[in-house]
Amino acid sequence: MAYAGGCFCGAVRIEATGEPEAMGYCHCRSCRSWSGGPVNAFSLWRPDAVKMVAGEAFLATFQKSPLSERRYCGKCGGHLMTNHPPLGLTDVFAATLPDLDFKPGVHVNYAETVLPMKDGLPKLKDFPKEFGGSGEAIPE
Repeated sequence: MAYAGGCFCGAVRIEATGEPEAMGYCHCRSCRSWSGGPVNAFSLWRPDAVKMVAGEAFLATFQKSPLSERRYCGKCGGHLMTNHPPLGLTDVFAATLPDLDFKPGVHVNYAETVLPMKDGLPKLKDFPKEFGGSGEAIPE
């Protein structure tokens, strides 16, 4: 399965192939600030499953920390994805892939939430242990 997506103006086009490794919501301040919303819906992919199909000349990167390389369109500013080199994963924002059947499985960084969500999904204080977090679940 291939999912096509792109930036706000359509100048940058991407394709994600296969299925994401995980999907969920991030509540950290950094993701909230970057996304402009109270929560960020993510889909994590192996980097080789995500490719640029058009507009690579417009692709820009902002790196606030070694954990994240945020990618966006330099023409319209539309957010596309975040590479996470230490994790070996690429977060393609769920809204970037309109045909992806978004099925979240977890909330991460829920200790920082500004929008409590009662959906029955696991709520992790920070990140899973395999990503360097505590793996600690907190109540809804």
